[in-house]
Amino acid sequence: MGQIEDFETAGIPCLWMRGGTSKGAYFLASDLPQDPAARDDLLLRVMGSPDPAQIDGIGGADPLTSKVAVLAPPSRPDADVDYLFLQVFVDQALVSDAQGCGNILAGVGPAAIERGLVAASGAETPVRIHMRNTGEIAVARVQTPEGRVSYRGEARIDGVPGHHAPVPLMFDGLAGSMCGALLPSGNRVDVIDGLACTLIDNGMPCVILRASDMGITGTESRETLDGDTALKARLESIRLQAGPLMNLGDVAAKSVPKMTLVSAPQAGGVVSTRSFIPHRCHATIGIFAAVSVATACTLPGTPAAEVAVLPGGGETFAIEHPTGAAEVLLERDAEGAVRRAGSLRTARKLFDGRVFPRA
Repeated sequence: MGQIEDFETAGIPCLWMRGGTSKGAYFLASDLPQDPAARDDLLLRVMGSPDPAQIDGIGGADPLTSKVAVLAPPSRPDADVDYLFLQVFVDQALVSDAQGCGNILAGVGPAAIERGLVAASGAETPVRIHMRNTGEIAVARVQTPEGRVSYRGEARIDGVPGHHAPVPLMFDGLAGSMCGALLPSGNRVDVIDGLACTLIDNGMPCVILRASDMGITGTESRETLDGDTALKARLESIRLQAGPLMNLGDVAAKSVPKMTLVSAPQAGGVVSTRSFIPHRCHATIGIFAAVSVATACTLPGTPAAEVAVLPGGGETFAIEHPTGAAEVLLERDAEGAVRRAGSLRTARKLFDGRVFPRA
């Protein structure tokens, strides 16, 4: 009880940041309990979960604003910092490390420099990030003029107002990050509950279906889809069956796989998406989910490929979502297989201080 009481009275050093189209609390592992159960209990109390409003914590009553990054010195020689992502559920007493988060990842490089884990080196500092959730390495390039992180710049991403410093992210070896293979079932198309699905993992396990097969257009608002209880029940039935096929086991209490409905692009992109994470419709789409969707668009015969408009001669895939589009860069080999993926994100420091968990 002593350490818990110390947290309540002295607080915990916390860097609150926007990463991409999400917000989260960035902690040093050394400032949190080392026991995962004690750590998770503390984070629930920090965020104010379980409570739909998270009124007694710093969470924003949305999965996109109830996220945590835990940073530590690197545990492998090819990295500069370790990053563990934790999704703190809003209305359940649940903290999940079953997935990564590419949006919160965008803030890891800046946070690592802010916290002294990585030294700034020149006008731009590359930060090699060991993503502990998946075991992969991402390289973020952080703007560091005069040896300090700068959040000012001219880059913009849909879903975030204004312009900020760019944070390019590149990923190697994403295929099968959690499921062991790009197509864990061995098929480009599986049929679940009579519907054609692609079970894919190129950074984020996703089940991709045509929106029209679910009786919708795929252009509905987030609020409309969140209010469609019949649709969400059908998606959950498919998700629960997809879990074992994707080597994820029983996913009833897991945040993966993500359920993504695809339709023809509406604004000049490659494909339009409505993504569920996993039970609420995403206001945008996560970076790794966008990479998985873009990759599915390149696989002939899949639901995504059948509605996609591939870029003519380019490798930049604009994946449309409810508030704009996420740009994904795919590098493919001579046979068209995706070998490397990247994305442009931005991040911004919102506050740096101490957070006090509820008793």
